[in-house]
Parts: sequence; structure tokens; C-alpha cells
Amino acid sequence: MTERMLHLPDVDATCLLAARLAASRPSRAVVHLHGDLGAGKSTLARAMLRALGVSGAIRSPTYTLVERYPLGDGSGADGEAFHLDLYRIGDAGELEFLGLDPAEGALWLVEWPERGAGGLPPADLRIELAMAGPGRAARLVATTLDGAEWLARLEADPELRALPPSSDRKSRQVPDS
Repeated sequence: MTERMLHLPDVDATCLLAARLAASRPSRAVVHLHGDLGAGKSTLARAMLRALGVSGAIRSPTYTLVERYPLGDGSGADGEAFHLDLYRIGDAGELEFLGLDPAEGALWLVEWPERGAGGLPPADLRIELAMAGPGRAARLVATTLDGAEWLARLEADPELRALPPSSDRKSRQVPDS
């Protein structure tokens, strides 16, 4: 398992990480976003969608559970992104009612994936966010070969290398699920 720790001192740094993730992503990717309420999961997801060309309102899937967005020029030619927020579901069986096919979607951004365990496609990249002083600590963990290659592309990105590594040990306390 390959991983990278980063310190995100402000929202701009979170948006930079999202933009670099968008620019380097594989053609099909699943990202599981972990962290407490307020850790920055939605901020990262919205910034990544914006960096991928989504225009107009990017709605929170808190109540709808899933929002779909055509990528690229908006025609859907570059595929579709699914942004899920599973905080309100009781178990993975409820995912069946959403009508999502794990083989569909060019990008899955899943907040609270532990609540849908067993009913979601496996993550290529797991992003754990935690409060770290005035900013956030981010732990990026590649869980597939595609994820490891993605993380390697991020490691080579000069803009991302400008972000300091996280030294906050509390960020390691994000629960594994």
C-alpha cells in the first residue's frame, strides 16, 4: 500500500489538491473520502468536480445520497461523475435503491463509504481528512494498482510537492473502515 501525508493549511490548499487529483486521475477512478463532519470531504469533492469541468451548481448529496455530473464539456462524452454522501444510510443494502451500477461512472467520489461497505466499488484511492490546527491533515492511500500509479503521478507534481507533509499524528487517528 502506497501513501502520502499532506498538510492543507487552508481551503486554497484543499482546492489545489483537488485540482491536481483531477488533472492526474485515471480514466476510471473510485475515491473514498473519510473523516469527521467538517473535515473537508465535501470541499475536496466539489473542488475536484469543478476542476473536471463541472459548471453550474454542485449540490450536496447529503439528502439525495447521490448527485451525477457529466464531465468535460458537459455533454457526458468524458463520462459521468457520481458524488455520494452515505452519512444518512443505515446499511449497504440501501444502495440498491439508488440504481447505481458499479461498472458505470468515470469517477466515484464517496463520502462516508464505510456506511456502504460491500455495496460500493472498491476504492482506488482512499483520502482521509482530519482537523490539524487551523488546517487539515490529508492522508492519501492507494489501494489498487491504478491508485498507486495515480499517487505516483501526484508525487511527481511540482505544485503538489509545494504542500508541506503533515506532521500531525492525530491525522492517523482517522478510523480505518
